[in-house]
Amino acid sequence: MRIALLGGTGDIGEGLALRLPRDTDHEVVVGSRDPEKARDRAAAYEGELAERGIDTKINGFENPMAADRADVAVACVPAYHLADTVDAVADSLDDTILVSPAVGMQRDEVGMHYNPPGVGSVTALAADAAPEDVPVVGAFHGLAAGRLADLDADLGWDVPVVGDDEAAKATVTDLIDAIDGLRGLDAGPLAAAPEVESLTPLLINVAANNEGLADLGVKFD
Repeated sequence: MRIALLGGTGDIGEGLALRLPRDTDHEVVVGSRDPEKARDRAAAYEGELAERGIDTKINGFENPMAADRADVAVACVPAYHLADTVDAVADSLDDTILVSPAVGMQRDEVGMHYNPPGVGSVTALAADAAPEDVPVVGAFHGLAAGRLADLDADLGWDVPVVGDDEAAKATVTDLIDAIDGLRGLDAGPLAAAPEVESLTPLLINVAANNEGLADLGVKFD
C-alpha cells in the first residue's frame, strides 16, 4: 500500500515514517504544507534508516501530492490544523482511507484536559471535513511520540481503532499490527471516538506525575 503521512514532518509523523519502512513493505510518502520541508525530512528519515541497514525510498511532497494515489492517508497534524489539512487534500483522496490521530486538549495548572470540538470528537471533525465517500478512521491516539520515533525502544502498546466503515477499520488495524510492538483493537464506531481520544490527556497526566513513566502507553490484558 501507499501510505501518506500528511504533516509527516512532526512528532507522530516521524515515528510512523521510521517504523513503517522498517517493519513493512508499504510505500511511505511524507507530506507537508511546505514541499521543501517535506523533502528535507523525508531525506532525514531515509538517512536514519540507512544507518540501520534499511534501504528504502521515502519521498516528500506538498500534502495534496502526497495524498494522491494513497491507499491510507494519516493526518499527522494537531487538531487545530486538521480541517484545513483535510480540505487541502480533499480532491486527492480518491479511494483513500483517512486516519486521524489528533486529540483536542487544553492545559491548566492541574494538567491536561480533553477538549473535544463541538461535533464531539476530533475524529468526527475529520469526517465532517472529508468528502462523503472517504472513510474516516480514528487511530494512533495517545502514542508517546519520542518512544515511537526511537527505533531502539520496544513499544508493547495497544492502539484502539474507531470508524464506521468496517473494511477501512480492518485495513488500518492490519497496518497497525504490522508495526512491531503495536496491536490494533476494534474500539467501535466513530461515535466511540471521544472515549478513545480522552485517553491521551490521561496518559500525559500520569506520565507527568509519576517518575519513570515519561513514555507510557496502554496495554489491555
